[in-house]
Order: sequence, then C-alpha cells, then structure tokens
Amino acid sequence: MSVETDAAQVIDVAGFSQLLGWLAEQGYRLVGPTVRDDTIAYDDIASAEDLPRGWTDEQAPGHYRLKRRNDAALFGYAVGAHSYKRFFHPPWETLWRARREHDTLQIRDEPSPAQRLALIGVRACEIRAIAIQDRVLMERDPLYRARRADTFIAAVNCTTPGGTCFCVSMQAGPQVSTGFDVALTELGGVDPPAFVVQAATRAGRDALTAITHRPATEAEMAAAATAVQHAAGQMGRQMPSTDLPQLLLRNLEHPRWSALAERCLACGNCTMVCPTCFCTTVEDTSDLSGREISRARRWDSCFTAEFSSVHGGSVRPGTRARYRQWMTHKLATWPEQFGTSGCVGCGRCITWCPVGIDITEELAALAREAAQ
Repeated sequence: MSVETDAAQVIDVAGFSQLLGWLAEQGYRLVGPTVRDDTIAYDDIASAEDLPRGWTDEQAPGHYRLKRRNDAALFGYAVGAHSYKRFFHPPWETLWRARREHDTLQIRDEPSPAQRLALIGVRACEIRAIAIQDRVLMERDPLYRARRADTFIAAVNCTTPGGTCFCVSMQAGPQVSTGFDVALTELGGVDPPAFVVQAATRAGRDALTAITHRPATEAEMAAAATAVQHAAGQMGRQMPSTDLPQLLLRNLEHPRWSALAERCLACGNCTMVCPTCFCTTVEDTSDLSGREISRARRWDSCFTAEFSSVHGGSVRPGTRARYRQWMTHKLATWPEQFGTSGCVGCGRCITWCPVGIDITEELAALAREAAQ
C-alpha cells in the first residue's frame, strides 16, 4: 500500500546539505552511502560531500567494480555489499554481563541501544527489507525495537539499477511507495544535481519547511517519473513469472540441487550480504579468573554445519541441503511464516557470490523444466 505524499518540491545540493544539517541539529546520527574500500558502503556521514558524487557501480555474478560517471550525480549507483540491516540488527552485540562476587552472581543487562538514526538515500528494495525485518524482529527483539524506534528515512527513487538487480520481479522497486519520511528523485542531466522531493510524514514536512525549496514544475515531475520508469525497464535480472513457492516445494529432490552444491563454497556470503537474513547464534565468554562472563549475539548462517547441529550431528550435513534450505526458506516458506517473500531483488547474493551463482538463473531453469 502506498502512502500519500505532499505536493512535489525541488531542492538543489545546497538544500540537500541543509536537510542533512537540520537532521543533525535534531539529534539524528546521519548514516548514508559513501565510498570506502572501493565499494559503496553505508556509514556515518556529515555532509553531501561524503556521498559518492560522480560514482557508479558495475555488477554481475561474482563481480563488483566502482566506475566514474560522466556527471556529478550523488545517487547514480545501485547498492553495495552492506545493507542498513546492521544498524538495527548488528553483526555482534553483547546481551548481558555478569560478575561473581563470593557466592553471588550479579547479572547486568547492557544499556539500551536507542538512538536517533537518519538513513539517507534509502532505495525501495532497502525499505522493503527493513519492513520485512520489522515484521520478524520488532515484537521478538527488544534491542532491535529500541534501535528502530526513532528513525528518519530519506528515500531515493532508484534511477540506476545494477546488473544483478531484479526488484521489479519482487514488487519491491524501483519506486518507493511506503516506509519513508521524504522521497527524492535525482534529476538526470542537471549539474549541479537537483532533486524532486515529496514529504510523507510530519517529520518529513518539518524537514522540508526548514530547508530551501520551491514547487516542482510539471516538466520536472515528468522527468522524475520518466527516470524511474526507465530504471524499471533496465533491470539486470528477473525472476520467472510463476508461483515460486510451489515451484521450489515441488522440486525438493531435483538433481539441480546437487549440481549447485558442486559449485557452492558454503561460504555464507549470500546470507551475510542479504538485507533480510536474520539468523544468529550466541557465544559466552569469561575472563581467566572465571569471575566475569558475558553473552554476545552474532550473525550466523544456515550455510554452516554448526547452525543445524543437534545431538548426534547436523540436520543438514551437506552443501546441497544447506543451499536448498536457504533458497526455499527465502522464497517458498518465508511467505507462509511471515506473510511476505524474504527476497527484495537487490541482487547482492548474486554479485557477492565468489562463484557467481545466480538465483534467478537457477529458478528460471527449474521453471523451464516444469513447463515442459
């Protein structure tokens, strides 16, 4: 369901910088895209100068590379390896600490992680991923709920899909439709960059009121809409148009799983970069005296043998079973469990797979055979 937005406005780079400054004045920690380690990474930013101005990315199965654009666009790329997941559901966090004093054990919970986060440049697929994690974790995880409680989202309609993107197939983009405070569309061919922006919440309206803006012209609104429509037609990948849950559940013993297992390294990269995967494990540590102990939670992956270990061994001892578990849970049983697919079509699992396994290709092969 789409949210209602206010009339479209236009801001330039100076107005965009004012938006970031206003958010910082309100006590928000600014998190957005920046160039780091030859990739687009989400990290702390201070101004528009920290954004990946003039950069784009080249993505294919098992391949990622940054390249210079021929303009100064701030959001002219797709997505990098990391998602916004780690700011709400971090890779590692201490749950509690305890200290033994004589015969007494004193247990102390970690302080609340609550903070005001402003996410800048969030794509439609990312917003869908956040919504999926909300459904899974909001009521089950108080630490997640505390981090998520006061978040401002400045979304960006995607106009530059990557070679492994397939958000259109998953009805997750490139147009943002819900879950944001303000939504921006970068206008192509404008130097310096300018944005058509619409507010959807009270916080978004307050932000626009505080910065320099003007009403968008019909030509500017049409240009923004055309850019998003063009992106929708430029997806690098697509899912087969069939009932994916039934396709997978009817082919649990298909020989293609064995062929996949011969290629898959079971490294877990696909689960680590996925913006919706949420599996974790816990680890207990103590000092050498045994007087102080702590319990931490860290990300885990269904590709590890330990993840499915029970008394007597692992439930999924081989790569074949682990890959099948990941794909069928993500695309077949997740909808029954959580009411939505676990995939948003961001393409990260394809790009960052060391051997270039493409889930859209694998499902298309199953669909072709099923149609024969």
